[in-house]
Amino acid sequence: MRKTDLSSLKEAAPRVAITMGDAAGIGAEVVLKACSQEFLRHLAKIVIVGDAQFLLEFAHRFGLYSDFLIVDSVKELEGLDKPAVYDLKNLPLDVEMGRPSAICGKASAEYIEAAVDLWKCGVIDAVVTAPISKKSLFMAGYQYPGHTEFLAKLSGVQRVAMSFFVENLRVALLSTHLSLSDAIKLVKKENLIEFILFTNKELGKFFPRKIKIAVAGLNPHASEEGLFGREEREEIEPAVRHCRESYGLEVYGPFSPDTIFLRAFRGEFDVVIACYHDQATIAVKCLSFGKGVNVTLGLPFIRTSVDHGTAFDIAGKSVADPGSMIEAIKTAASLVLMQKEARSLT
Repeated sequence: MRKTDLSSLKEAAPRVAITMGDAAGIGAEVVLKACSQEFLRHLAKIVIVGDAQFLLEFAHRFGLYSDFLIVDSVKELEGLDKPAVYDLKNLPLDVEMGRPSAICGKASAEYIEAAVDLWKCGVIDAVVTAPISKKSLFMAGYQYPGHTEFLAKLSGVQRVAMSFFVENLRVALLSTHLSLSDAIKLVKKENLIEFILFTNKELGKFFPRKIKIAVAGLNPHASEEGLFGREEREEIEPAVRHCRESYGLEVYGPFSPDTIFLRAFRGEFDVVIACYHDQATIAVKCLSFGKGVNVTLGLPFIRTSVDHGTAFDIAGKSVADPGSMIEAIKTAASLVLMQKEARSLT
C-alpha cells in the first residue's frame, strides 16, 4: 500500500466492521489484540461483529483489550465513535476451542451476513474478516468454499477475484483454489483479456490515474521466447497486446515470474496479475510473511482479510500473531480514503 497521511485518516476515520470469525479458532484473539493498538482506533471506527460475551470473557482471561460499547441495533451505531461490539448473542456459554463444529460454523456465517447488512444500511464503510473454518461452515449447512463466494452471493455480484496486498505489492489472481493442471488450462487469451480489464476497473477505483499492470509469465523465465512453453507466445502476449492497443491500458508482459513481483514491490508497477494461486502467495509471503492482506476485488464494498486460517492448533492459548489483522484493518481504512480521494479527482 502507498503511505497515507495518518492525520487525515484520524480525521476521516472510516467505520470498519470486523467479523469475529470462527470462535473455535484464533479470530477473536487477533481481533482483540489488533484493537489494543491505539493507533488503529484512530485510523478506524471499529465495530466488531460477533458475540460480546465470548469476546469479553476471552479478553478478561488473557488481559486483552475490552473497552467496547455493546450494541445490538443499527440505530445505536449511528454516530458512534468509540469501539463497539455488534452483539449477535449466538454462541453457547462454552465453546470447544480448536475443533470444527456446526455451532461455530453457523455463528461465523451469521457474523458475515450481519456485516453485509450493516453495509447495506450505510453505517459502515468497509468489512474486515477474521478466519473461518470451511469445515465448520459446511457442517452448519452453508455450501460456500470460503468468504469470497459467500460475500459475492450476499452482495449480489457475479464476478469477484482474490488479490493480496503487501506494502507496494498488489497481486491479482487469475485462478485460486484449483489444481495446478486445471489452473494452467485457464491461461487463455480470452480469460486473460477479461481478467486484465476486470483488474484495471477494480483497482482503478483507488487511483486518480491510469494504473500500471504487469502480467507474470506462466513458465520459467516467461518461456524464453518459446523455449520452455507456448503459453506466453500464444495466449499471454496476445492478451496483453489486445488490452493495450484496443483499450489503451498500461499493461505489460509477460514477465519472468521469478523477478516481476519484486519489481512491483519496489514500485515499478501498481499490480501484478499472477497466473495461479501459489505463484502469487509464495511471492507475497516470502516478501512479508504475516503482513499480507487478502483484498476481494469486485464486491460493491471494500473487504480485506488476514492471510492465514483459523490455526486451530494454537486456538485459545493467546499466542497468535495479530500482524495480518492489524494490516487488514489499516488497509481497509486506507482504501476507503483512497477511493474517496480518487472519486474527488476524477
